Amino acid sequence: MLVKKKNHQTETQSSSFWRSVFGGITGTVLVLSLVSVLGFGLLSDDQPTAYSQEDLIEFESTITQTVQDTQEAVVSVGNYQSVQTSPFGQRGYVEGQGLQLEDIQQEPILVGTGSGVIYKVDGEKAYVVTNNHVIDGHDSLEVTLNDGTQIEATEVGSDALSDLAVLQISSESVTDVIEFANSDEIQVGSIAIAIGSPLDSATFASTVTQGIVSGLNRSLPIDTDGDGAEDWEMTLLQTDAAINPGNSGGALVNSSGQLIGINSSKIATSTVEGMGFAIPSNDVTQIIEQLEANGEVIRPVLGTTTVNLNYFALETRVQDLGLAEDMTDGAVVIDVAANSSAEAAGIEQFDVITAINDEPVSDGQVLRQLLYEYQVGDTITLTIIRGGEEQQIDVTLEASPTTNSQPVQ
Repeated sequence: MLVKKKNHQTETQSSSFWRSVFGGITGTVLVLSLVSVLGFGLLSDDQPTAYSQEDLIEFESTITQTVQDTQEAVVSVGNYQSVQTSPFGQRGYVEGQGLQLEDIQQEPILVGTGSGVIYKVDGEKAYVVTNNHVIDGHDSLEVTLNDGTQIEATEVGSDALSDLAVLQISSESVTDVIEFANSDEIQVGSIAIAIGSPLDSATFASTVTQGIVSGLNRSLPIDTDGDGAEDWEMTLLQTDAAINPGNSGGALVNSSGQLIGINSSKIATSTVEGMGFAIPSNDVTQIIEQLEANGEVIRPVLGTTTVNLNYFALETRVQDLGLAEDMTDGAVVIDVAANSSAEAAGIEQFDVITAINDEPVSDGQVLRQLLYEYQVGDTITLTIIRGGEEQQIDVTLEASPTTNSQPVQ
């Protein structure tokens, strides 16, 4: 049963999750001008230059009613982690002060807050979706309802690539759940209302902002493993919402109060204003179903380690790999895992993968994205170049053993 929203904010200080993107601060509302919503045609010669008081009241009523219908399903999420403290309240163990191991205690403290959305009640259990980076590294979790009720939460599952996580709480005090919209039907310019708990869940809980959907299918590169290199691209909705730390995991809703996205990030530079991003609701639905069922997203894997062809010097590409001088697109296999799909299919070291089912592969990131469009058990055809000769190899995909931590091939 899909239901409505709830508010809460928890943002762990995840290292380098977004490159030039301020991750973990999504969940505010988009800012919408009355002129853009009500005033199309105001500059036309044959149109009036004013709207009635009734028009303005109706617009305001739409926004306020949507918030009233939705905010009970938006929650704050607290991420608690254990830190070492001495009997004197000092963090950490200071060598040479004579403290014994038994003097050091593990004390869980609140290290970050974010937001979440209640989307389902099943008997005595309720389910909350939030961002993976909001709960990353937690030892314990706490959800705060719109009325201030605090509830212990447990992780059902999480996925770093989609940046989504599902939590479970008691349904005893839950009064509402969010309804999901079809994000494929969203249009640029549509009203968007963000609800979340920026900065501090106690002080600014249930903050509401309003605006529009600024763009669809925006590709945003991210670093999922903290090594400083972008290794995945997320496809997101763009909004002109005012985004602040703590809004991550909050609800982005339409004028009917339906969830169109989970706020996740923004462009955070001194020269950029109003560029926030949300995970589309249809993507959210697909991921949370898998997290509920498996605790993770099970993705297919070839069992190869690859390096982008354009990383290789011209001499290596031509003399060692047998490629044309102007060829720079492809993923070079540098290792094949034992007992993997790739080994069973006959993939070899230094094969250059150039396509999956005739879809061009320009580098390892594209290879991964194309691969994840298929399911475990599917058979795909790889186009490879081996020793300068192109050939096709059929591969039956197996499940990845490490789907939640890092992108795999």
